[in-house]
Amino acid sequence: MTRPRVLQPPPPPPPLLVLVLLLLLLQSPGPGAGERSGGSSSSTGSGSGLRSAMEELATEQEAEESHRQDSVSLLTFILLLTLTILTIWLFKHRRVRFLHETGLAMIYGLIVGVILRYGIPPTSGHDKPLSCSQEDRAFTTLLVNISGKFFEYTLKGEISPGKIHNVEQNDMLRKVTFDPEVFFNILLPPIIFHAGYSLKKRHFFRNLGSILTYAFLGTAVSCFIIGNLMYGIVKLMKLVGQLSDKFYYTDCLFFGAIISATDPVTVLAIFNELHADVDLYALLFGESVLNDAVAIVLSSSIVAYQPTGGNIHAFDAAAFFKSIGVFLGIFSGSFMMGVATGIVTFTKLHCFPLLETALFFLMSWSTFLLAEACGFTGVVSVLFCGITQAHYTYNNLSVESRSRTKQLFEVLHFLAENFIFSYMGLALFTFQKHVFSPIFVIGAFIAVFLGRAAHIYPLSFFLNLGRRHKISWNFQHMLMFSGLRGAMAFALAIRDTATYAHQMMFSTTLLIVFFTVWIIGGGTTPMLSWLNIRYLSQIYTERRNRTKEESVWIFRVWYSFDHNYLKPILTHSGPPLTTTFPSWCGLIARCLTTPQVYENQEQLREEDSDFILNDSDLSLTYGDTTITANGSSVAQEVLREPDSGSCSVSGLNTVTFNPR
Repeated sequence: MTRPRVLQPPPPPPPLLVLVLLLLLLQSPGPGAGERSGGSSSSTGSGSGLRSAMEELATEQEAEESHRQDSVSLLTFILLLTLTILTIWLFKHRRVRFLHETGLAMIYGLIVGVILRYGIPPTSGHDKPLSCSQEDRAFTTLLVNISGKFFEYTLKGEISPGKIHNVEQNDMLRKVTFDPEVFFNILLPPIIFHAGYSLKKRHFFRNLGSILTYAFLGTAVSCFIIGNLMYGIVKLMKLVGQLSDKFYYTDCLFFGAIISATDPVTVLAIFNELHADVDLYALLFGESVLNDAVAIVLSSSIVAYQPTGGNIHAFDAAAFFKSIGVFLGIFSGSFMMGVATGIVTFTKLHCFPLLETALFFLMSWSTFLLAEACGFTGVVSVLFCGITQAHYTYNNLSVESRSRTKQLFEVLHFLAENFIFSYMGLALFTFQKHVFSPIFVIGAFIAVFLGRAAHIYPLSFFLNLGRRHKISWNFQHMLMFSGLRGAMAFALAIRDTATYAHQMMFSTTLLIVFFTVWIIGGGTTPMLSWLNIRYLSQIYTERRNRTKEESVWIFRVWYSFDHNYLKPILTHSGPPLTTTFPSWCGLIARCLTTPQVYENQEQLREEDSDFILNDSDLSLTYGDTTITANGSSVAQEVLREPDSGSCSVSGLNTVTFNPR
């Protein structure tokens, strides 16, 4: 871990080391060299040699102590994860659902944080402030000359003058405080990639239009509603004298963006265990996956907002539209980079599954880092890389590598997510820059609730105008209830805590995550029962055949093109190109078609077959009559079940039109 900016000279050696050094010097050979240069120089040389040896031993001892503390800090988190896993097993064995594994990890993190904060005495008290009045800015690295020896110090952050004497003196607490970049570059990629790689395409693309509306438009609506409400709260705090430093409107919008990132991992886990409604699962999962990507790009766009005038926080139309352009540019660039990386991930190592899995893993992770290095957003890139690899690259892997990659990313996702939630509990007591304001916290809870309501209900109303299968009121209430905040909101908040406003936002985000995971996550099962949302076993049969009718029409056109042309080129599945290309392209088709395609041409995945668009599927519906591409008309009757709000459509008769 890095040290604060306060300079700390090496501690004096303990008396035992001095005694050992003196004994060694007494047993050393006679003053041969010293006699040749005189007695005075001999004594001077012996004194400087003694000091140098003592300093080296002290430095080695300090390095060994630092290594031991690093090991203890990492062991602490491993023990936290171990304890969480054992408790999860106990809960699953007892069928306990009132608390999710992430909530357990946060509780254990809180307990360890309390122990580290109040149970371990300070271990270092040698910090001494030094003045550098000649410099007008802070340096990331300082070389300090102490008695002719240079020591390197790195910048950790700014300390306000009022807290100069309250710098953390507990080395252990310093060790367990991680660099925020650890979360972004190491812990977030496997979580986001797993979400894309394990995506269930059947239900996701059946609700694609609604998911995109919730994720893009809904997140933007939520961001601006929360931002404007919090700006009113900030004005109130300033009026009553509860605001200690600057808090701008752009800071409020930034808070609205990061807190709009939902992470309903608790609800989705319970949905998966109970086999809840697949459409509700797809809506919630799809929104949360894309919502994280939208939130991080939106927050970057707000940070990029720079008016041309003297007041950098005033509204400027040109800067506003520039921020919109930044949002579109970053998102589209990240999307294309992720898709391109997923497509070019070719593996020809079928005979060596270990090497094949390792190459697949490195290519997937490098997508995130490549996007960040190019100025894009790694979260968006790695998400769409996972979706693309699941669709194309997965078909090219050997059978063993398919199993290995799925299990590998599932384990990494589980460990990284629980590590982050454990650290959340720990950070409540170990983070040194907390700013808690009751007015801001209460206002944030109200703003988040209102922002989620404005996100779900109005958009659901407009979506139902064009959906065959409506989003029922109980589904809307469950979507409203399931807007938990989690790993993404925490990672975005902790990434920048340099100012007073960002410190207050981080502390408030922690409390919101705690509340939503414990209270809302624990109430998922009772809410499902109260809203009378049926389980998959009750509805699977009636909905299995609706995929073809309810998928987004434009997507089904794309999927037919993908199945007939792209999959045979990029994978070893689908029909041979010789059967789908025009006859005059026979040579090109034979060159691009691999021998494996001919062997597997009859092999078509079940989830893909529902999306293939035939001529008979191109139809228009007018009232109770559907006109298809072949000229037929099907009259339809709506059959409503007596005890539910769901409907099914059955054809009654067919009339063929013969246009003149």
